Amino acid sequence: MSRLTATQWIWRDGEFVPWADATEHVLSHSMQFGSAAFEGIRCYATSEGPAVFRLREHLQRLITSVRIYRIELNYTVDQLVEATCEVIRRNGLDTCYIRPMVVRGFGAAGMLPTESPVHVYIPCWPWGAYLGEDALANGVDACISSWTRVAPNTIPAMAKIAGNYLSGQLIKMEAIANGYQEGIALNPSGTLSEGSGQNVFVVVDGTIFTTPLDGTILGGITRASIQRIAQDAGYTVREQPIAREMMYGADEIFLTGTASEVTPVRSLDKIRIGQGKVGPITKDLQTRFLDIVHGRAPDEHGWLTHVKA
Repeated sequence: MSRLTATQWIWRDGEFVPWADATEHVLSHSMQFGSAAFEGIRCYATSEGPAVFRLREHLQRLITSVRIYRIELNYTVDQLVEATCEVIRRNGLDTCYIRPMVVRGFGAAGMLPTESPVHVYIPCWPWGAYLGEDALANGVDACISSWTRVAPNTIPAMAKIAGNYLSGQLIKMEAIANGYQEGIALNPSGTLSEGSGQNVFVVVDGTIFTTPLDGTILGGITRASIQRIAQDAGYTVREQPIAREMMYGADEIFLTGTASEVTPVRSLDKIRIGQGKVGPITKDLQTRFLDIVHGRAPDEHGWLTHVKA
């Protein structure tokens, strides 16, 4: 299991503070009611130094997420990009995970959060493969969770808000307790939603399918990147509702996300998927993705932000 490794500096509201000093009161609104937004972003080592994958898109999603919750940040995307690059430089990291956060602090006691100040944090720390290097190479055993993802117009699933991830925790803990490495949830209609913290792709007869943005999933930035990479490579990609049984009969299934990158699923509910190992399309897309983020392939879409000294 992964564990946080402390670094030296965290950016907070325009200044750099020591890791141990980046704190909030126990009665902050975000602590009481989960009113915090965040992003997960990766910085990779390349031949030109550290480079952050789709940094601007992640930060724009953060701004959009908090706007849904009636927060207008006092920082532009450009300012947050520079702050992110500087916190990586100050911590002396070539590769790391970055988690920008917007939290409501101490003040409000009830549902109306306007008396709570808004704080912005940007921490980063070293973090390897989320499910392990073996998972990237050989795949994971997953299960369909007994927990259903949120219905549209209940909690906004397309906002990356801390409280949304209570659902992901239940999905993940149940999967681990039952001997699996990951859980996949259905939506209230009984079709595929997403994993505990990943989007899901299903390959059938050479066509790549994924769930539409139906109000039950996060519009993943890695998801969108894989769709573009697949289309560039000549694959057919379709967004449509995916029945549970379609997954059991799939040739390949893989998970995508900033933390998970491109992780194959080798079995689902103890049913072997394809040959029970990483499939050829999954492997191809995984290789193309990792080559781009590590600077081994041309960055044709301008996805990398290089952290200059």
